[in-house]
Amino acid sequence: MWVSCAIQTFNCFCDRRARVVTLSAALLLSSLSLFAQQAGQPQPGTPASKDNGACETASTPEAKRLFGIVPNFRTSPCLQKYKPLSTREKFKIARQDSFDRGTVVLAAAFAGVGQLTNANPTFGQGVAGYASYFGTAYADFVIGDFMTEAIYPSLLHQDPRYFRRGHGSGWSRFGYAAGQIFWTHNDSGTSGFNFSEVLGNASGAAISMSYYPDNRDAKDMGAKLGTQLGVDAASNVLKEFWPEIERGLHLTPKQHN
Repeated sequence: MWVSCAIQTFNCFCDRRARVVTLSAALLLSSLSLFAQQAGQPQPGTPASKDNGACETASTPEAKRLFGIVPNFRTSPCLQKYKPLSTREKFKIARQDSFDRGTVVLAAAFAGVGQLTNANPTFGQGVAGYASYFGTAYADFVIGDFMTEAIYPSLLHQDPRYFRRGHGSGWSRFGYAAGQIFWTHNDSGTSGFNFSEVLGNASGAAISMSYYPDNRDAKDMGAKLGTQLGVDAASNVLKEFWPEIERGLHLTPKQHN
């Protein structure tokens, strides 16, 4: 029900590219929510303890890319013995996410969707048109990563990492993961509203208005911001359940390279 309502709301003001991306994020969230109903349950013979949650994977190297594509440099498997990041470390995470090969692949995919739906008619079609779509899509990723993972977190003293919960029911983990878009950890160890995520994506959407020849009004900026938040929420849910997905798909350790 909530997925249908969200899609109808976005369709009222999103451009065609934003509709496709938002729909994809909504489908991913709904698919992962179904997975969440079964995930997070203790396996037979395994004690149900918080200590056996995300922290049990702390000794296992994190996959750098989910499905070999989605960058995963800012996921942390545990909040125990929390240590804040320095400004240098925050910018390192932003660089890793921005210039990873997976980000290039995602930008290429977004560019394909944009050209297919003719989201920005001024770009045109053909190789030149695709190059424009790719350049702007990649700029969106880079600006968004630096705004939400480095610049705002450094200024506001917030932690850009996603801390996997790893314990509790599937639904509680699903709600926790999606909620991290609006609620995050501060460098002081406390929690608070995720200004870095919201303001960072809003700033990125505003900056993007300068290099998109079409779709430059407030309605389009709002659509872009909503799409970015939706995609980030879906990404968080994917990161939360990745250990179970990885085991279920019998992925090999090569995915960690």
